[in-house]
Amino acid sequence: MARDRRRLGPEEEALWTAVKKSVTPLRPEPRTPEPPPAPPVPESAATPPPDIAASSQHPVRPKPMKPAIPSLQTLDRREKKKLVRGTLEIDGRLDLHGLRQDEARARLLGFLSTVQARGGKLVLVITGKGRQGGGFEALHEPERGVLRRVVPLWLSLPEFRHLVLGFEDAHLAHGGEGALYIRIRRRKP
Repeated sequence: MARDRRRLGPEEEALWTAVKKSVTPLRPEPRTPEPPPAPPVPESAATPPPDIAASSQHPVRPKPMKPAIPSLQTLDRREKKKLVRGTLEIDGRLDLHGLRQDEARARLLGFLSTVQARGGKLVLVITGKGRQGGGFEALHEPERGVLRRVVPLWLSLPEFRHLVLGFEDAHLAHGGEGALYIRIRRRKP
């Protein structure tokens, strides 16, 4: 509930001012620094020449920058249902299990380029889930599940964005979190 504030009368204002002077504040009010004095302006700079004054009347507006990289799009609900039921065709599959990062990146880039050239619209890339859990043995083994983490990062990079329209985790029927649906961008003529 908001309270209406009324203005103090002259007597009340005087009384309030006296009370404020008699009280020591718990926290001192921060001082606002005074602005430095403006340097004196020479007379020659005070009035610009007529050609500069005329050109400054019509300022040049900067052109709005369009985003260089379009945003990623995910699959809608209907497309996902069609994929799971098998009515929407997957144009290609790539399994990256057992590959090192450099090999997987090169193979993924080549695969997506090939599918785009063929006119494909949707592919399934299997990254694997990585080993779950840990335990003592996991401390001495190489890191697991790396591709699962880095492939989405790669797909967001500019070198992949001319190929990729969007991506998201696959349905359990196609590998769940260990696979990605990738929408392919149409090739520009």
